[in-house]
Amino acid sequence: MTSPYPLALLLKGRRVLVVGGGVVATRRVPALLDAGARVEVVSPYLTPALRALADAGRVHWSERRFQASDVDGAWLVQVAVDDPAAAAAVSAAALERRVFCVRADDRHAASAWTPATTRHGPVTVAVTAGGDPPRAMVIRDAIREGLLDGTLPGCAAPAAVSEAPAREVLGGGRVVLVGAGPGDPELITVKGRRMLAEADVVVADRLVPGLLLDELRPEVELVDASKIPYGPAKAQEEINRILVERAAAGLVVVRLKGGDPYVFGRGGEEAIACAEAGVPVTVVPGVTSSVAAPAVAGIPVTHRGVAHEFTVVSGHVAPEDPSSLVDWPALARMRGTLVILMGLKNLPKITATLLAHGRAPQTPAAVVQEGTTGAQRVLRSALSEVAEQTAEAGFRPPAIVVVGEVVDVLAVQEEGAADQA
Repeated sequence: MTSPYPLALLLKGRRVLVVGGGVVATRRVPALLDAGARVEVVSPYLTPALRALADAGRVHWSERRFQASDVDGAWLVQVAVDDPAAAAAVSAAALERRVFCVRADDRHAASAWTPATTRHGPVTVAVTAGGDPPRAMVIRDAIREGLLDGTLPGCAAPAAVSEAPAREVLGGGRVVLVGAGPGDPELITVKGRRMLAEADVVVADRLVPGLLLDELRPEVELVDASKIPYGPAKAQEEINRILVERAAAGLVVVRLKGGDPYVFGRGGEEAIACAEAGVPVTVVPGVTSSVAAPAVAGIPVTHRGVAHEFTVVSGHVAPEDPSSLVDWPALARMRGTLVILMGLKNLPKITATLLAHGRAPQTPAAVVQEGTTGAQRVLRSALSEVAEQTAEAGFRPPAIVVVGEVVDVLAVQEEGAADQA
């Protein structure tokens, strides 16, 4: 067999065609976006994760079947369908136009391969191992461990990680609740990443960093939790059933959640379901967006002499709704920082309630959309105006709302330093 020629593609601003909108495309598209590619997906349907990218304008979706002319102008084609005839038609069109084509269904029929990759800061390692994916994964994982622990030359070792005892049953089926962090794939913990490397099944939420899914072994079963076709309560029951069923079969099941599993993540319900079924559970905490998103936007949730407390609440239920468990009048009387998750839809009602119960109209407020990611947006305003300005600016979920004097504290300090200079 002829050896492949290794090459790193610079795709920034260049069109990449992805044919198929299923699980394989869900795993591959985030890496293409991370490379700056202009991604066009051609498929009659999309997974919820891909649909969210399309709705956000991150990818262009052509809602139909593939046509040979779709390849025109593409620098690379990724075939992500499980129909051999359809895949062959795509690769034939790419061959005719001399465009490299990756095929998920048959690497021998492709003109390019997707290697096993790992990322460590600015370092990206890609392994092909002669077209042997399992061997490439083993080598890739060994390199990744060396990058993480600093044993590879030139790689500084991270600070020692202290692990508290966990209820793990090595060698047996178990569930691991892993917090994936607020959006930046590098903000998952070292242990969380290791658990993903050991997983047989990954049940992922829509908001988990897509690049983490791109690093899963090919044989890992990926369950898109946002795709489960029931109402919220029934969907959670189905997720619980999947976790218990797969773990009972002796598999390592990672429940991958955005942020932290226990901060409005329903991780407690899943832990209870597993405990009732006798399934061991390990919890790997994650960096919560309630602190991380404001931080990367230059907003410390506490600051000496400004705020000695911060409160995190869910805004997915309107203040006047009988099912709301939040004491909004009490929050209006507080002097500390208020962080609101899932509150964009109800922001006009939330701000009106806070103002009606005594919070000053000029109180600084901010909205951080998709914090820690390349799509991050920040809006600073006053409490009385933030809802209207956020709507006018076209902000959309996921977004964090911060109310309190801390919103302006770093900006004021920067202005003061500039005046002194």
